[in-house]
Amino acid sequence: MLDVCLLGTSGMMPLPRRALTALMTRYNGSSLLIDCGEGTQVSIREKGWSMHGIDTICITHVHGDHISGLPGLLLSMGNAERKLPLTIVGPRGVKKVVEALLIIAQGLPFEIRYVELSEPFHQLEQKGYTIEAFRVRHTVPCYGYSQIIHRAGKFDLDKAKENDVPMRAWSILQKGEEVCIDNCVYTPEMVLGEARKGLKVTYCTDTRPVPEISGYAKGADLFICEGMYGEKEQLDKAKENRHMMFTEAASMAKEAEVGELWLTHYSPSLIKPEAYMDEVRAIFPQAKAGKDRKSLYLTFEKEKAGTE
Repeated sequence: MLDVCLLGTSGMMPLPRRALTALMTRYNGSSLLIDCGEGTQVSIREKGWSMHGIDTICITHVHGDHISGLPGLLLSMGNAERKLPLTIVGPRGVKKVVEALLIIAQGLPFEIRYVELSEPFHQLEQKGYTIEAFRVRHTVPCYGYSQIIHRAGKFDLDKAKENDVPMRAWSILQKGEEVCIDNCVYTPEMVLGEARKGLKVTYCTDTRPVPEISGYAKGADLFICEGMYGEKEQLDKAKENRHMMFTEAASMAKEAEVGELWLTHYSPSLIKPEAYMDEVRAIFPQAKAGKDRKSLYLTFEKEKAGTE
């Protein structure tokens, strides 16, 4: 249903066994990439996934460790004869930064469309899913993102009959499409029950823990959140540079009542994230230390999800 892969877990700089933080998801033939630091395309190849299906790239902010991998990635996509347009979403000014980077990646055979964010909250409809962008608190304009796959309600026979919906329209309406028969318009709501729980993945990095994050991550099946520092002694540094502690991320996950928490965006000085996880799990037991190419296959409720 929804394939999720945390491509890298490093903040600031790539390390020999730790790529820069980025997330890639696959759903219904469409791939979404969030952030693209140096070497992101290498991690995609190591995972065995294809860049060809990427149709949207969301950039949290324009610091180099989150965007400098774009020229190489886009060149590779162009060399693979991509023709379809690509959408890049990011804070206001992202177009200027990307176009400057593309001085070394000219002649791409596909169009790039930009969506620049300026308000505290934005919602974008994509191929079968919704992207929610919400502003967070970093040293530069920065956004977190949620990918939401909605699930329609079940077919309600009594409701269809009450609304006098012709039987020949039922199957089409169940697919979410409107039908016009004999100058009468029938909508999916006329035959479907209440919407069922869908899927939600929230990604948030490079920020202090602000209440809005827990609100936008509410009920997420998976919450991927920055854990820059594990050591308590680094709290002042986290506040100064507007980053987050492991325990702060855990507290937000608990407040948001998410299904699972993955930590990411570790400081280069943080060698063994697992060493700090006991304290994290005391706050939120479903917390895990993210690792490069950690993956999850999410399915709708009542179906099992498998992890790697």
